[in-house]
Amino acid sequence: MDDWQSRSRLLIGSEGMERLSKSNVLVAGLGGVGAYAAEMICRAGIGKMTIADGDIVHPTNRNRQLLGLTVNEGLSKAILMGSRLKEINPQLDLTVIGEFLKDKRMTEILDSGFDYVVDAIDTLSPKVFLIRHSLFRKYPVVSSMGAGGKSDPERIMSADISQTNNCSLARMLRKRLHKLGVREGFTAVYSPEPINKSSVVALEGEPNKASTVGTISYMPAAFGIICASVVIRDLAGIPR
Repeated sequence: MDDWQSRSRLLIGSEGMERLSKSNVLVAGLGGVGAYAAEMICRAGIGKMTIADGDIVHPTNRNRQLLGLTVNEGLSKAILMGSRLKEINPQLDLTVIGEFLKDKRMTEILDSGFDYVVDAIDTLSPKVFLIRHSLFRKYPVVSSMGAGGKSDPERIMSADISQTNNCSLARMLRKRLHKLGVREGFTAVYSPEPINKSSVVALEGEPNKASTVGTISYMPAAFGIICASVVIRDLAGIPR
């Protein structure tokens, strides 16, 4: 059988590949950012992964999401992503959770133990909850900030949350976490690019969503790929 990981091994070495194969990663949220992050982590040779999302594929996902195909509309993102990851690596030890992570259920999942947590959740409250409880358990975390309303991928950065700037989601996240005693200690992927106000439409009566923000195909994917690179490099022992 061909060694499908041979190109990765050439780059990061057998020791790096071994470290990845023994690592366990949680990816929470499988939308525009999270699905790309999960796939890149899988393709790098991670040994164990849990993916979680309670959403289904919607027609509006097709402009930016990996799973956004007409044939997938109305189907579970978690189940679809799980099938895709197993097609990439049939030996992957994969847990698929087709629900939104929140409250006691989130802490139950976190208690199973992870080497890294990827936060690709859109809604603020569960995002705060996931980060806080992951840090409490001393799990490394990379968290995606907002890709909406932005178009320049060359301005995407990764930095400690305390160093983020000119990102409304990062600002709200910092504010909420400060009240919980968290001011630093995890990586945020963000862009300081100003949002074009004409790309934002206010919503009324939508639970957990105050507005719709315009997006373009490549920006959430770029955020997800950078999130994955943070995880892969840290776990494989590659300096960043």
